[in-house]
Amino acid sequence: MPVISMFYGVIIRMYYFDNQKHQCPHIHVSYQDDEAVFAIPNGDILEGQLQRSKLKLIQAWIEIHG
Repeated sequence: MPVISMFYGVIIRMYYFDNQKHQCPHIHVSYQDDEAVFAIPNGDILEGQLQRSKLKLIQAWIEIHG
């Protein structure tokens, strides 16, 4: 999946045709050993887990870029 953003050790990836498992628009986020999938545009976690401090950053990123 192509990387669309990197900041504070957070890597955000999106693949345009990734609709097999998640039926809504989403991004894949990784930070250290954690990985999560976030829905766009509401920022809900569809799968995985992420540190609380990074969770707020991702939700803010989605709000700005979503």
